[in-house]
Amino acid sequence: MQHTAQELALLNHWQRNFPLLAEPFAEIARVQQLTVAQVLEHYDALRRRGSLSRIGAVFAPGAGGASLLAAMAVPEARLDEVAAIVSSFTGVNHNYEREHTVNLWFVATGGDAGQVEQLLCRIEAATDLAVLRLPMVRPYRIDTGFDLHGTQSTRSGATRAAPRALAPDDLPLAALAEQGLPLVAAPFDVWARQLGCNTPAVLERLQSWLDAGVMSRFGVVVRHHELGFAANAMTVFDVPDAQVDACGLALAQVPGITLAYRRARAPGWSFNLYCMVHGRDRDSVLQTVQQAIEHAGLQGLPRATLFSRRRFKQTGARRFAAVAANEFAKPIAASACQ
Repeated sequence: MQHTAQELALLNHWQRNFPLLAEPFAEIARVQQLTVAQVLEHYDALRRRGSLSRIGAVFAPGAGGASLLAAMAVPEARLDEVAAIVSSFTGVNHNYEREHTVNLWFVATGGDAGQVEQLLCRIEAATDLAVLRLPMVRPYRIDTGFDLHGTQSTRSGATRAAPRALAPDDLPLAALAEQGLPLVAAPFDVWARQLGCNTPAVLERLQSWLDAGVMSRFGVVVRHHELGFAANAMTVFDVPDAQVDACGLALAQVPGITLAYRRARAPGWSFNLYCMVHGRDRDSVLQTVQQAIEHAGLQGLPRATLFSRRRFKQTGARRFAAVAANEFAKPIAASACQ
């Protein structure tokens, strides 16, 4: 899918440092030398074309809610059927086929771990197949907001977990932030009306989450495949527990690694260290994976590289939506807007 230089600028530049202002698109229009109407039209078109997922929050691990990477070994003849069943659950926000006998990979989200487990049990009942549960133990790097002009990310560095979980009064705003801004001239006014407070209070709360590291960023969230990053590979390693943190932190320093984290092992699945590379072609991704292996001292350890084959579903995370739905049904506590 081809994109103009103007479209790429609207996507690329505003992945970070999105203006937390009452009229953010006016500031973007000023910088991009467009009118507000043109900015909104571009973003709406990019969303309809699938390149723009949303404009909103990316919360740090540990900020609240629950999510779990899950996987299934699906017989090839049933893959389309099972993938459709998995995708039909609202708590599933990513669902991919990958190159492995364990071939269906998805992310399950919910308000808490109990909700996620209920979701996985329902998926097992609906498909009559077992689900591997692969909870995150420690994040080392989580950053898919990289320069879209390159062939891969050039950013590096460890990602820290959120210093605290969001308070219950924060959940209604968090649900709106993960859902994304409405494409109107004064989008934070819309949120303020829904929350029963004022726009400055909403903006102040969002900025405080950024400052505290509860949100890792607020801005444009793209779909990389539509922007030419057609090759993405998840490489998994079986690392001795005493070494895994050192190896994971080393992976976080390798340009091109967008995700790196430790996950719990599961029955029949011994891998505990994961990294992801997004790239424009398979060869460059494999080259980055090899560089990462050498840098992190992972040579000789059991590993597998799973390229994605098909994307069945990709939506934004909804960790806070289910809990916040109950909060929206009540009067909003005054502290939610203070």
